[in-house]
Amino acid sequence: MNLGFILFDYFPFGGLQRDCVKIAGHCVEHGHRVTLFTRTWQGERPAGVEVEVLGRRGFSNISRNRHFLKQLQTVLPQRSLDGIAGFNKMPGLDVYYGADPCYIARIARTKPAWHSWLPRHRHYAGLERSVFAPGASTQILLIAPHEKAVYQKIYGTEERFHFLPPNAARRSFTEAQRLELRDKIRRDNGWPLDERIVLHVGSDFRRKGVDRAILSLAALPDLLRQQTHLVILGKGDPARFMNLAGSLSVADRVHFLGGRLDAPDWMLAADFMVHPAYSENTGTTLVEALASGLPVLATDVCGFSFHVANARTGIVLPSPFDQAACNRAFAGMLEPDSAIQRRTNALSYAAREDIYGCHERAAEIIEETIRRKLEAK
Repeated sequence: MNLGFILFDYFPFGGLQRDCVKIAGHCVEHGHRVTLFTRTWQGERPAGVEVEVLGRRGFSNISRNRHFLKQLQTVLPQRSLDGIAGFNKMPGLDVYYGADPCYIARIARTKPAWHSWLPRHRHYAGLERSVFAPGASTQILLIAPHEKAVYQKIYGTEERFHFLPPNAARRSFTEAQRLELRDKIRRDNGWPLDERIVLHVGSDFRRKGVDRAILSLAALPDLLRQQTHLVILGKGDPARFMNLAGSLSVADRVHFLGGRLDAPDWMLAADFMVHPAYSENTGTTLVEALASGLPVLATDVCGFSFHVANARTGIVLPSPFDQAACNRAFAGMLEPDSAIQRRTNALSYAAREDIYGCHERAAEIIEETIRRKLEAK
């Protein structure tokens, strides 16, 4: 089949972006042709997947989105596509990969009532409605099962949902290999071997609670704070967060290293992962941490936080968020007595639970959906 994948923008360290490319790769392996249409592309292009960059024009997000959608209306009919899978909400999709939470629900929870009058709100609500409104035919792939009830409450969406397993990568390593990597990363960065590393992985630093993590680092007892590094991997502008760290006299303990291909190595080297997000539909990095045997401190707004709780490998902070409770939990995660058991629990959970296979299953559903569409013609 000749398949079209649509993604607003690609950069190599975004979770949604990686998901799109991996799913496209599985479709190619199954013998299909895949063309990925996007506005911008950063980094290497995937082998076997055709990429068409249509350009990013406009002075606002809304105008850029409208321009891109208008381009697609012209380009897509010319490509003789059998079906279209979208990784952002937009009209005309056969399949939508739902990595983002419900827009209407999120805005109602986080913004004042007058926000719904703004053109921005109407624009994004319209894109979401084109996928979820009754009568639409788009098949919906969800990683976070709880989102189904949210969409059905708001839109009355029919049974067009397909649930996917999480998308952790299977890992195989020995304890000796983990310890070797733990020491190597500390030596490479000029840190004493006994110092602690608290890891944060993810772009969109504000939404994913980097400020909360810095506040918790600063609240540690003096000696422990001077033995602890907060390492943030991901794409974004760190300026405001480094200003915060400076104001709290912990700038020398906070390290923004950008997007990294060696994030799995850091998961083996760290003492625990912190992910105190304000909003997080799933939080793939949480299950990736479990597969690496890395304890986790997260907020309950993360869709995958229940895996952390079920695995008994860390602490899940309840809503409403309380910074003092986060500070206590942050310090508690650094206690060595519980670290070994939490690491063992994480690996045991990852070995017995289905936290893998998201991309393979998504490719299968896309194929099945387009095949049924072609057979119905």
